[in-house]
Amino acid sequence: MGKKMVILGAGESGTGAAVLAKAKGYDVFVSDLSVIKPVYKEMMDARGIAWEEGQHTESIVLAADEIVKSPGIPDKAAIIQKLKEKGTSIISEIEFAGRYTNSKMICITGSNGKTTTTMLTYHILKQAGLDVGLAGNVGNSLALQVAEQPHAYYVLELSSFQLDNMYEFKADVAILMNITPDHLDRYNYEFQNYVDSKFRIIQNQTEEDVFIYWNDDPVIAREIAKHNPKAALYPFSETKKEGVKAFTENKQIVIETDNGIFTMDQDQLALTGTHNLYNSLASGIAAKVTDIKDDEIRASLSDFAGVEHRLEKVARVRGVDYINDSKATNVNSCWYALQSMNTPVVLILGGTDKGNDYTEIEELVINKVHSLIFLGVDNTKLHAFFDGKVPVIEDAQSMEEAISKAYKLANKGDTVLLSPCCASFDLFKNYEDRGNQFKACVLNL
Repeated sequence: MGKKMVILGAGESGTGAAVLAKAKGYDVFVSDLSVIKPVYKEMMDARGIAWEEGQHTESIVLAADEIVKSPGIPDKAAIIQKLKEKGTSIISEIEFAGRYTNSKMICITGSNGKTTTTMLTYHILKQAGLDVGLAGNVGNSLALQVAEQPHAYYVLELSSFQLDNMYEFKADVAILMNITPDHLDRYNYEFQNYVDSKFRIIQNQTEEDVFIYWNDDPVIAREIAKHNPKAALYPFSETKKEGVKAFTENKQIVIETDNGIFTMDQDQLALTGTHNLYNSLASGIAAKVTDIKDDEIRASLSDFAGVEHRLEKVARVRGVDYINDSKATNVNSCWYALQSMNTPVVLILGGTDKGNDYTEIEELVINKVHSLIFLGVDNTKLHAFFDGKVPVIEDAQSMEEAISKAYKLANKGDTVLLSPCCASFDLFKNYEDRGNQFKACVLNL
């Protein structure tokens, strides 16, 4: 038999890694502490891949030559600690897939904006006729595509958890949108640990590669000085400054690259708001350095439909707009959402706190929000911070209750905004489930 590989976690990434490992002759075993979804069981059964659910059989797991770990499994998990004591190699699905492809990799990370930037970049390349796959946190797993549906280009959204177990993998184009505190519960509540994780996006890059980043992020600026990247640097900013390669000037966006200068009227961009300007600039640079034609970039930047659960307009009911921003699982995401509001707001916050500091949104909440609804099992921390700062504060234990209260509190011309700042796992399966429940409740009003 071949080298023994155990895959921990049988979700999208784990199952994809198992399919690739089987195709490459590994002796594969998949182990998941939870119940495996039927679609993934069927995929593994069809390819003769052994699996277990509801447990980790230590005699099998600890005998592995190499482990592919789901990004959702923390390093403090008992089985991971035992593997580390043994010195077993533990890698991510992306790292594993990268061994078996020479395709061009456009990789995007950041605390906020990475999904929109990923989807927009993919949209531009796809519309331009390139053979491109979408993977990472979105789309089908990279490993599955490398095994069975290979593409010449991949656009990858990478979380810090995925980057943590990537070592040899290299991004041809790396995009870092921003770095603000997030997931600190996974990083021993040390912000620098999280920052170090994000900067793994540029590891292994050479002079032939490209690094795109937000010029005005103080954390990125500090870290660039420390890392001294080898790649060609493409900073972007809202305004023209020395060294900046993409910016706005005279109501136009301008992108300067070795492939020429791209310009476009800013009011033609499909996505509005400052945060979306940054997403459009980053995607535009990635497309331009990939040598997509200017007219194709313009067309895609002007017709992109946006991302579900990210400032998604759901409905207007009795003159009140309802906006689903369930993907705002950290404080900085909520800051962007509130910054873009031009009406009085009823804000729905809450969920599983990840070590949040709400100071960042305090001023915006005081100035724009007249009613807060805390949607979570434990709202103690939210009350401790916000009580006395907003005229009305209510608690809700379900989405139905939250929407019912928001409906009563909102006045004509207001916006009801779901932008929770928190993870969703206390009351919902995930942020998609939370957003879908929000939409369903709103449409039932």
